[in-house]
Order: sequence, then structure tokens, then C-alpha cells
Amino acid sequence: MKLVSGSGQSPWWDRDVHADRRPFLLARSRITAAVRAWFLARDFLEVETPILQVSPGNEAHLHAFATDLIAPDGTRHTLHLRTSPEFTAKKLLAAGEPRIFELARVFRNRERGMAHHPEFTMLEWYRAQAPYAGLMDDCAALLQLAARTGGQSGFSYRGATCDPFAAPERLTLTAAFARHAGIDLPSTLPAPGGAADPAPLAAAARAAGIRVADDDGWADIFSKVLVERVEPHLGMGRPTLLCDYPLSEAALARPKPEDPRFAERFELYACGLELANAFGELTDANEQRRRFTHEMELKDRLYGERYPLDEDFLAALAHMPEAVGCAMGFDRLVMLASGARRIEDVLWAPVASA
Repeated sequence: MKLVSGSGQSPWWDRDVHADRRPFLLARSRITAAVRAWFLARDFLEVETPILQVSPGNEAHLHAFATDLIAPDGTRHTLHLRTSPEFTAKKLLAAGEPRIFELARVFRNRERGMAHHPEFTMLEWYRAQAPYAGLMDDCAALLQLAARTGGQSGFSYRGATCDPFAAPERLTLTAAFARHAGIDLPSTLPAPGGAADPAPLAAAARAAGIRVADDDGWADIFSKVLVERVEPHLGMGRPTLLCDYPLSEAALARPKPEDPRFAERFELYACGLELANAFGELTDANEQRRRFTHEMELKDRLYGERYPLDEDFLAALAHMPEAVGCAMGFDRLVMLASGARRIEDVLWAPVASA
């Protein structure tokens, strides 16, 4: 088998390597066609949105790629490769499209591993004037569709198993923190509009045996509990819909009407692996600006950089109808539905390593 000089590994285009990966790639093609047909049969319009964006997204821990747009007169403008098609998709909702989906190529820096890749495919879909819980039904249906098309009766990943045909568990963050970490999450939350005091959550996390640094903020501690104690239990045996996130952890989601400390946000898990992130969409442009500004201030403190706000998006948001939307990691879905071990097994041509 031919090896890349100095790498110790055969390249993805080596015939033997490709032959090993080809069953997963053929499954990817079948699943792509089936997913596209599923949306079209439900009166969704497939759209194509630009990869180059003024802002790649305004969440503190998202890391984007930047490039220069050179105008005919030689002037330069910094643009970014999108981390999601979300901003443009919502502009299309504001323009009057009621149901849209896209199999979008997206880009995230600082991400590579068994289930991460710097360039990947995001399946995003939006429904105007639709109930938030309907997205949960969509996710369950797509899991089953992918499994049937990929020829899998069950999902497995790193020793964990999940039945994609079982009814998903609906688990709130409050219940998850209590069950898996013994933490009363609501008691640590600030009042709506108030500043978060990390001390109560830090004390509860330390009592649960989680290491907390003196300078950790509330969001840092929340993330540690989620990653260390909650996520390893999600999507085991059957899918999990982890829902009702604290409002501070849902930058683009609207508050829950019955308890504005929490947001209409859920994430889908199978085999401990996050597959999708869904929102009841925020349409208050002023509140969205406030949240983005806060996120970019945090990003500047943590990483020494910030991304511009997309003023065109904020202007469109004021005209956007009530809507719900979901982003699903398509490559991860294919990985589980084809029986692949890692994400690069289901990519036709992985990004070159540095």
C-alpha cells in the first residue's frame, strides 16, 4: 500500500483506502438523496446561500476562517467563510419564503477529530409560523430515514449504541443536571436580564467533583458540567432531545413563554454524540444585537479577536416572521447511519492536514 512520504499513512485517494471507504460514501449518496426527497415531499424549497459572509457568526466559541475580497479598484474587504448558513436563511424567511432547507458546506477552525472536521456539511431547515416541538418530530423522522437508507438497524459509536427507531427521550437541562450531577440548575440562574453570579454553580459543581477554576464564569462552569457529567449519558439506547437551555446558553433562541429564564432550544444526541441544534427563533433585533455584542466582548477577552455584526441580518430580523429552525451535522448523521467509525470515512475528500 502506498504511503505519503513521512506521514506513515496512505492518502485518501489510494485505491485500497478508497475501496475501504467506498461503502460509506455510497451510503452518503443514498442518504443525501433520501433526505432531499423527504424535504421536497413536505413542500420545502431547497436554497443555496453564499459561503462568503461579512460575519461568520457571533458566538464566542465559534472560530472562523477569514479571507480578503479584492474589489476591481484594488480595495480590500475582510470576509469570512460561514460557520452556518443561518444568517442568510433568516433573510430568506424575511423575504417571504415559508419553508427552506440547505445542505450547506460550512467551515470551523480549531476543530478536527473523530467527529469534527474543519469543512463539513450542515443540514439546516426552517419553518415559518410553525411550532417549536415540530422540529423534534423532524429530527426523529430524519434519524429513522437515515438508518433505513444506510442499512443500519441501530447506531453504534465508540462502544455506545442507540436505536434510531425508538421514541426519543425528551430531557430538560434542569432534569439532566439533577440526574447526572446532582445540581439544582434553576437555583443558580440569574433573574431575566440580571448578571449571572458564578458562585452558586461553582459550589455545586465542586460538590459534584468537577474541577472549577477561580476565574471560570457561569457559562464556563455550565459547559464543564454538561461535557463531563451530562453528555456521556445522552442518546444511550435511544435518542435524546436535550431541551430548555438556560437563556444565556442560547444566543439566537427566543425565551420560553412560561419561564423566560430558559430558551426554546434543544439538541439531539445519539450514542453520546451531538447531532443537531434547534431553536424557536429570536426575532427581536434589539435583543439579538445585545446578545451578539455580549458574545463578541467575551470572545475578545478569551481569544483576543471579535467578528463584525451583520447589520443586514439584524435589519432583516425585524421583518422575519415567527419561525423555528434546526441545524444538523449531516456528516455525523451519515457516519452513524452507515456504520463508519470516524467522520473522515464519510467525506469524499477530507481537508489536507497541515
